[in-house]
Amino acid sequence: MRTASLFTGIGGLELGLARAGHETAFTCEIWEPARAVLAARFPGVPVHQDVTTLEGLPTGTELLTAGFPCQDLSQAGRTLGIGGSRSGLVGHVFRLLDRTGVPVVVLENVSFMLSLDQGAAMHHLASAFEDRGYRWAYRTINSQAFLHQRRERVFFVATKNDLDPADVLFEGDVAMPSTVTSLRSHAHGFYWTEGTRGLGWAPDAVPTLKNGSTVGIPSPPAILRTNGTIVKPDLRDAERLQGFPADWTKPAEEVARATLRWSLVGNAVSVLVAAWLGERLRTPRLYDAGRDLPWPSHRKSWPRAARFDGRCRHAVGIGSLPVFLDREPLEKFLEHPGTPLSVRGTAGFLGRAEASSLRFAPGFLEAVRSHLAAQRGERGAALAA
Repeated sequence: MRTASLFTGIGGLELGLARAGHETAFTCEIWEPARAVLAARFPGVPVHQDVTTLEGLPTGTELLTAGFPCQDLSQAGRTLGIGGSRSGLVGHVFRLLDRTGVPVVVLENVSFMLSLDQGAAMHHLASAFEDRGYRWAYRTINSQAFLHQRRERVFFVATKNDLDPADVLFEGDVAMPSTVTSLRSHAHGFYWTEGTRGLGWAPDAVPTLKNGSTVGIPSPPAILRTNGTIVKPDLRDAERLQGFPADWTKPAEEVARATLRWSLVGNAVSVLVAAWLGERLRTPRLYDAGRDLPWPSHRKSWPRAARFDGRCRHAVGIGSLPVFLDREPLEKFLEHPGTPLSVRGTAGFLGRAEASSLRFAPGFLEAVRSHLAAQRGERGAALAA
């Protein structure tokens, strides 16, 4: 399909769709570092700067995509809801749809939107599409189905043609394989900035890559490798953990600080999830209505998957893993050594962890202490030299 993209970021959704044969004909992105990436990676594709000044979509647009800003919806953000100044920009999607009819729309955002304010954002989106005659379906999908990153996002498909969005999203439902890991056999990811209430502990994977701070201070997770070292992944491996080729965001350095590349990667849509979705748009499979569940009459959040068939809303009983691709262990996937977690970072994490009531994998805190001792020794040797 001929695709127009809003809130494009660095083009993760578009790159994945292109791998499935869809054509990106137009993009819109306000952040200059992201526009630099788009100009380099999608040469010849127009980039409009500001969605608020966009008067209409290109003629012949068959698919509109929008990974609209999540800052007001994210649990790690301001949680102001769909009416926040950033996430409220999704209203321009409907303004443009009213001016230029598009038969298929794909939205992507954080899974926290399902529960924030009892799902007010989802109600807003669903009702707006229903008022315009669209059927819709959405599903929470975990990037770990495809690669070594645990990252849940909601993918929302709305259609106004013969394509049933349920036929797109609800094919495939597998359980997470039970992998027995140990600190010596597999790498383990965790948030070194945490340690009091949780870790984001991820065997043979990393927890969700975040966008860092608004001033460009990176906040990558840590990885405990099988040799006992604790590192922050190299940016090129972080790009690969999102499904991009290494150095995809390198063009951003022409207009901004290199550290801002972490924000670009953290904000992006996982490419392999987008490629799966693109294939499903090409070859939909008839939805099994036996998955339908009653719409909850009293809810604190929206279901993790649901659909609207043109008349009724239905919850859908399906998991977040449409597949689980074979892969090499994370330890072998990493192509670059990464940066050892600093003395300050390690000591701060260890202090929080030891004071908490959390349970840890056997040998984990001992590994952290050993890493701290090694880093202190290396720093002392460097100062002596």
